[in-house]
Amino acid sequence: MDEPTTSIASTRSHQMFPTLSAAEIDRVRRFGQARSYATGEAVARVGDPDHGLKLVLAGHIEVTQHDESGRRLHIVTHGPGQFSGELAQLSGRPSLVDAYTLDAVDVLAIAPERLRALLTAEAELGERIMRALILRRVGLLETGAGGPLIVGHADDADVLRLEGFLARNGHPHQRLDPDHDADARALVDRFQVGPGELPLVLCPGGELLRNPTESALARCIGLVGAIDPDRVFDVAVVGAGPAGLATAVYAASEGLSVLVLDCRAFGGQAGASARIENYLGFPTGISGMALMARAYTQAQKFGVEMAIPDEVLALEPPGDGETVLTLRLGEAERIRTRAVVLASGARYRRLQVAELDDFEGASVHYWASPLEGKLSEGQDVALVGAGNSAGQAAVFLAGRAASVTMLVRGRALADTMSRYLVERIEGLENVTVRTGVEVAGLDGADGMLEAIRWRPRDGGDEERGAMRQLFLFIGADPNTDWLRGSGLEMDARGFVRTGVELGDGRLPLETSLRGVFAIGDVRAGSVKRVAAAVGDGAQVVASIHAYLAQAARPEAEIGALPA
Repeated sequence: MDEPTTSIASTRSHQMFPTLSAAEIDRVRRFGQARSYATGEAVARVGDPDHGLKLVLAGHIEVTQHDESGRRLHIVTHGPGQFSGELAQLSGRPSLVDAYTLDAVDVLAIAPERLRALLTAEAELGERIMRALILRRVGLLETGAGGPLIVGHADDADVLRLEGFLARNGHPHQRLDPDHDADARALVDRFQVGPGELPLVLCPGGELLRNPTESALARCIGLVGAIDPDRVFDVAVVGAGPAGLATAVYAASEGLSVLVLDCRAFGGQAGASARIENYLGFPTGISGMALMARAYTQAQKFGVEMAIPDEVLALEPPGDGETVLTLRLGEAERIRTRAVVLASGARYRRLQVAELDDFEGASVHYWASPLEGKLSEGQDVALVGAGNSAGQAAVFLAGRAASVTMLVRGRALADTMSRYLVERIEGLENVTVRTGVEVAGLDGADGMLEAIRWRPRDGGDEERGAMRQLFLFIGADPNTDWLRGSGLEMDARGFVRTGVELGDGRLPLETSLRGVFAIGDVRAGSVKRVAAAVGDGAQVVASIHAYLAQAARPEAEIGALPA
């Protein structure tokens, strides 16, 4: 999706900031508690945990944001019948804006869990409130308000890494380049930052990080926090792609307590698709990230707890006579759950060329999102792959890059790509398809790609093309290395075996370990389609209910498990 030319606040203000009627306010009262604020009192501060939505009954609240220089900018003033908040209020995460009273204010304070109950119980009113919360987050993403400030060079691989991480988690941020901005240079000088310590990240709470990991950044801005070690979840889902998020939505909407964990961001491989045009119900297509963002928000609406990014290191089966499973996140952190759903998907395959490590992050990409599209503007780029994801990426990039060269190992795109994408690519004048070739090497300096070398697979002279960006869509392998010590049965390629193929009365999608289920791309025999992954996520909830019912009954009453 291209960057908007006009702000969403100017085009959809009436939906972002609705005013509830007296009758609607009365319907909301049972979900909140009355609270009063004095003139000039803070209702919310950037970086502080926010405790839900505030519906103004009397008085006025001014909402502001900070720009790159720290200046406070007016967003909106809420009066009687209007409410403060955005998507962070669904989960009680840190506020992205400041909100102060302009006079004496009375509000109806609705805590996150009560807000979720309101959205579910009051369908029509809940839809209006949810739409406003989503649009407000979109507005914050447009400006970067409330998020961390990244200080670093625009083409630095670590800057791109952090910006990509925040973008894929739907979190606003701003960036200043010390080469072009005096404030950024002053910050670098003040903290005596060496070249290897860039980028700097200034978190909303004031903490300064030097070239942080994604996990360190996430904790600094409140994306993840400690998980209650004494709590036992009904379901823990490992992986936040379409399969995992579908499980979360259906399980939570049916009353199960659900935790979703992912080591990077929500969306999985589906989130990397520039446009999905064959998903049921979207005749004009939708970007993978937009589709997954909707699913992520929907899961939060039903009370799913998210731990993203938080990496699961191992699955520990229950001991003798126990039914609770354990997921190990680190030496000191464990997750206890009655059932586990493995939706860890697959990891991207890497080119087997010696120079790849030198260019990953800055010039070699495994996604084709708006961030990568901006990097490609006016440049000559190459794309390796011939599946549907590769085709979608080629079409997306063709609208931004000067030229796109597709390097394909097979004899023809039609062998592995949907016909509608093949026809679209054939109609693009700035896309060249080279079939029967493989990448031989990469040339460049200081992490920046300058050229790509390729050669025919059946022999022949090597060719070289000047390219500044390389996109890899060459398939993926199952993300199951972390399961090697669990005792789960896998096939020869590392995919997890499930259901009837295991025999022994296993439930549909259940693995060789009781109470552990596998869905989506990580499952042996799965169909690698977004719709199929969502179908797995819906189907597995029925099996989870059956398993939990069995586990709650004395063993003598269970007898033989049903096939």
